[in-house]
Amino acid sequence: MEGLKLYFDYKSPFAYLAKDPAFELGDRFRIDLRWIPFVLRIKDKGERSVYSERKVRYSYMDARRWANRRGGLRILGPRKVYDSRPALVGALFATHHGFFRAYTDAVFSRFFERTLEIDEPGAIAGLVEELGASGDAYERFRVGTGSVELEACLDEADRDSVFGVPTFVFRGELFWGHDRMPMLEERMTEAGLGL
Repeated sequence: MEGLKLYFDYKSPFAYLAKDPAFELGDRFRIDLRWIPFVLRIKDKGERSVYSERKVRYSYMDARRWANRRGGLRILGPRKVYDSRPALVGALFATHHGFFRAYTDAVFSRFFERTLEIDEPGAIAGLVEELGASGDAYERFRVGTGSVELEACLDEADRDSVFGVPTFVFRGELFWGHDRMPMLEERMTEAGLGL
């Protein structure tokens, strides 16, 4: 199995759009997909230029257009700038405990429906419990080894020159954005990894 990295952040609508197609890659290619948390650094409303504000509005409009092509995933813009670290550490916890897919599905959909605050550890612990694991164990992991693991992921992203999400890394080549997935699939096909 060939390794394929996917850097993601739960607050990215484009990472949300990449989620299901990324999970399906294993059905078509001999790859070992590794999901790696990445913290997008987004400026708050008062810190952005008028051009950056326009770009943010456009990005959400564009994400909704893509979502509509996929059957209308609900993507509501966030009400504030989120520090997604609690949810990303939750992803690492869910990976260790075997429920990453269920967790990721829930976090993405609930965040973009505005029913989950990804920056609140208590909300993440509640979701972890809802999915059958221990919220207390998540909290211990979050303040202990989980934060160390997340920093290691961010260091790895730096070494891979990641600047945004979703970013796939295949044999050292970066593919940024869910709309680059067909190009990624071409590379994997050329590498003889198709099933």
